[in-house]
Amino acid sequence: MNSSPSESTTATASAGQKLFALICLVLALGTAALYWPITRHPFLEFDDPEYIVGNPHVIGGLSLTNAVWAFTTSEQANWHPLTWLSHQMDYTMFGGDPGGHHLVNLLFHVANTLLLFVFLRSATGALWRSALVAAFFAWHPLHVESVAWASERKDVLSTFFWLLTLLAYLGYARGGLTGSVDLPRRRASHPAVFYLAALLACACGLMSKPMVVTLPFALLLLDLWPLNRFGSFPVCHAAAAGCTPVSTGRLIGEKVPFFVLVLAGSLTTYFVQSSSGAVARLPLAERVANAVLAYSQYTAKMFWPTDLAIIYPHPRHWPVGLALVAAGMLLVWSLLCVWKWRQLPFLAVGWFWFLGTLVPTIGLIQVGAQSMADRYTYIPSIGFFIAVVWGVSEYFLMREGGECRRWILGGAALLGCAVATVCQIALWRDSITLFRHAIEVTTDNYAAENCLGKAYEKIGDNAHAMVLYQLSVATEPRFPYSQFNLAMALLDDHKTTEGLRHLELAAGMEPGDAVIQYDLGLYFSNHGSWTNSLTCYSNALSARPDFAEAQLAMGGLLANLGRAAEAAPHLRKALLLDAKMLAAKTNLDRLLIAHPELR
Repeated sequence: MNSSPSESTTATASAGQKLFALICLVLALGTAALYWPITRHPFLEFDDPEYIVGNPHVIGGLSLTNAVWAFTTSEQANWHPLTWLSHQMDYTMFGGDPGGHHLVNLLFHVANTLLLFVFLRSATGALWRSALVAAFFAWHPLHVESVAWASERKDVLSTFFWLLTLLAYLGYARGGLTGSVDLPRRRASHPAVFYLAALLACACGLMSKPMVVTLPFALLLLDLWPLNRFGSFPVCHAAAAGCTPVSTGRLIGEKVPFFVLVLAGSLTTYFVQSSSGAVARLPLAERVANAVLAYSQYTAKMFWPTDLAIIYPHPRHWPVGLALVAAGMLLVWSLLCVWKWRQLPFLAVGWFWFLGTLVPTIGLIQVGAQSMADRYTYIPSIGFFIAVVWGVSEYFLMREGGECRRWILGGAALLGCAVATVCQIALWRDSITLFRHAIEVTTDNYAAENCLGKAYEKIGDNAHAMVLYQLSVATEPRFPYSQFNLAMALLDDHKTTEGLRHLELAAGMEPGDAVIQYDLGLYFSNHGSWTNSLTCYSNALSARPDFAEAQLAMGGLLANLGRAAEAAPHLRKALLLDAKMLAAKTNLDRLLIAHPELR
């Protein structure tokens, strides 16, 4: 007895849904198994102290006071309140156990992998290509840094909201319909609901990491392919995503609220980073050279991910010839993608996604000491993987026996990624291993030498730490943190004259660093230089008013100088920030006994 067409369609849909669920399960379990070792890793001696274990607003857990701080602070030269809230939530749930913090990163990475697969499958109908892109995203070694580093929560969190934005936008572009292009769809809600959801997710992404500012441009690329919404620019190989083509003007108009959000986010980020002194003053030519060479290096590491390092130092000068060659290669490939955009739109969309989403971190506005970073590829790599997977698949489909070779090539590439990721994760097992590797695979890595010195200092190997600080300072005297760490090591070794010289150099380079200013103030206070000490404490509190120890030191010094009326507010503030600070309570009680009018 033959089945009816409706029964056949239902059976096909059911089989497709089961296969889809099975792929989701393999992606989730495979990613979790690959990254599970990070749940046994400790915190690192790089950013983790400032973001997590040494930040009083984080270790205090989730509370109203800490939540207000998260939305108002510019600490770490960024405004990303949702990232701070997620760290506070981690401390509420897991305390100082690093395994719990790393586990949350892993769960976000698994969620991002599944969201990417769901979006591509829904938008293109290409099950196996979508699965392959998601698997590369999940298992590529360039992404280890974003997942295995607790402080890089902002990467996995912002990408989570980025992908939610894409899914909501897909629902809006389809008029409120959900489901894949090759399976029955249903109306889930009014399109306006999806549009508002996309705006909300975009705003959350911006509050997680400023890199999300490129999202509206990515939506326009998706309108070209696979959504095929540009009525004036129909493309071949369109995915027939079930979207109605509209005018270019309407497509741009739809993005205006998104552009308003990202403009506000961009201005906020630039203001915060500039006022914090995080923006390096490099010549424009050097920044452009670094950008084109970084693009080339990112592309090379996508294909052959070797010599990965947590820090790639900025040399401050690149060979002109090398930069011109890199720029020429990028231009030629970009022109080829433009030339073939109608026949192979996925190449253009994937490539310009890769180029465009890297713009905020490519070094045109230089922030920090790095020339590039693996973590910056977390979102851009999606476009790269789309271009490669769809491009290679189309190539093999045009050749006899290509289907088998496509599967062999894809499987070998995935296996290679998984093996490389296992090796890369092993390097993140502790700070000494990680930074020693960075020094081995890079040249003149003064930042890694400084961090390795901190790691040795923490385990009590001060002699080894001193040597590394000296190496870092010799390599790059303009790096304030190695100057500061060397100064503190020298002072601990009772070499006060030399230690003061390096401490003053560090303070001069980083006038907005509260810790450096505070420690210089302590030195002056201990050596009877009251005026200099007050200036340093004032600088520290200008940079960080919630610095309890600096408030206490300022209040105590003012009290000793007989300036009781000025001292009392600082002591009260110190107690307000840290109720367990006994020295602040003792000093304030003595002050109020001597000056009852200040009560």
